[in-house]
Amino acid sequence: MQALLVVDRKSGGPLLLNLLIACLWVIWGGAANAAPMGAAEARHLLVRTGFFAPPAEVEAYAALDRTAAVERLLAQVRAEPVTRPAEVLDRWTPRSQFRAWPEEERRAWLRRTIQQGQDLRGWWFGEMLVTPSPFTERMTLFWHSHFVSSLQKVRPTRLMYRQNLLLRKHALGNFRELLHAIARDPAMIVYLDNASNRKGQPNENFARELMELFTLGEGRFSEQDVKEAARAFTGWGIDGETGEFLFRAGVHDEGPKTVLGRGGILDGREVIDLLLDQPQTAETIVRKLWREFVSPTPDAREVARIAADLRGADYDIRIAVRALLTSNAFYAEANRASLVKSPVELLVGTLRQFKFEVGDPFPFVVMSRQLGQDLMAPPNVKGWVGGEAWINAGTLLTRKRILERLFRSVEPRGASMMSDGGAPRMVAEAANAAPPPGRFQQAMQEVWFNEAAWAAELRGADASSLARVLLPATPVHAVAGSPDRIALVRQLTLDPVYQLK
Repeated sequence: MQALLVVDRKSGGPLLLNLLIACLWVIWGGAANAAPMGAAEARHLLVRTGFFAPPAEVEAYAALDRTAAVERLLAQVRAEPVTRPAEVLDRWTPRSQFRAWPEEERRAWLRRTIQQGQDLRGWWFGEMLVTPSPFTERMTLFWHSHFVSSLQKVRPTRLMYRQNLLLRKHALGNFRELLHAIARDPAMIVYLDNASNRKGQPNENFARELMELFTLGEGRFSEQDVKEAARAFTGWGIDGETGEFLFRAGVHDEGPKTVLGRGGILDGREVIDLLLDQPQTAETIVRKLWREFVSPTPDAREVARIAADLRGADYDIRIAVRALLTSNAFYAEANRASLVKSPVELLVGTLRQFKFEVGDPFPFVVMSRQLGQDLMAPPNVKGWVGGEAWINAGTLLTRKRILERLFRSVEPRGASMMSDGGAPRMVAEAANAAPPPGRFQQAMQEVWFNEAAWAAELRGADASSLARVLLPATPVHAVAGSPDRIALVRQLTLDPVYQLK
């Protein structure tokens, strides 16, 4: 014993004491992860990583410990969607053919493209409504706001569709592979103008966003680094006849370049790997994941620790996600109900939670746009700010109006949703692009709250039990016990806490 009571020179304390503390920390931390989660933690995990927490899944996850629960969640992740949009999205109009068209045919093409863009948004929303892996879509949405592209600039719907498939394929795969793939993605090349990046006339847009938004973060590189990196990506473009990535060697700058202090005959692939070698890149990703899933304020020490593990695993995204979702911070009471649901999460979660029957999801795409989240068209290169920015006086009122009217659709199908020209019409008129005549109204007539199917899952839950199912924290307004289940649902979904997760 006396031999162990020596001074640890690094800490200045007894080595034995330090060892005991370390062992107790491991035991206590391991015990927290090894014990069954219970219903509250299971519900929290499912809501944060999906759109809502199905009662049957809450029951199944509650019996698992945190590590097993997260492993089960990750095992369900998909690399492909379960649905497909219209075949027309797979077609490509060669540039030579487009140029040969008369002006009127070009305008017709543009009109069709805009309509296809609406259909593509509807397809993705519909995928979120039916996917067996909501976490897959949540991560695809996360990367869509990180690697931003927009239909408004890219135009050809096929390119945005293929980018969506790319983000889903790598959503919980390897960030190194995803970053290399997104740099060659035609939609990204169009959106950040790399198609016009050529030797002697470098376009810096892609290089700048690659450093500032995709990897290092603001203030961690110089303007000269941007200029040199842009030269490395010269010649990376698109074949106008096929819509595929095309490297044009004739316009690539093969001269020596220096990026972040490293010199040589660097090309785009080497610049990407150089950026991935920087600790700041992993920290940027982990910090964004923390804000998405844990809390608005990342813990700097935890971010650094998890980022080091992420780099050590060569950017396996699951390493970071697993660490975050099993952490004490994720389950801490202080972090419960600390995040605001995005418009998509609110709408998809409500429709799935209450088993609404939805045919054409187009109206909800319009509603989401009005609430500030236009799928396939983030506001700028920085994506959606998220968090508290989702809520203001206008959007909060619109959120409540939409929820109010949704639960009127328990009446004869469609009648209540259109009876007073309320939220649906208001939202449609406020949209950036007017919907096709009658489509919004017709689709809303098919929306129906199947109250019987939903209630069957609850097995006669009382008011307080229902509040625990629907809300992430104690409701702001006292729950009035009522034999009218629909009235109770309306009360809970209109409570401010319903907007949180």
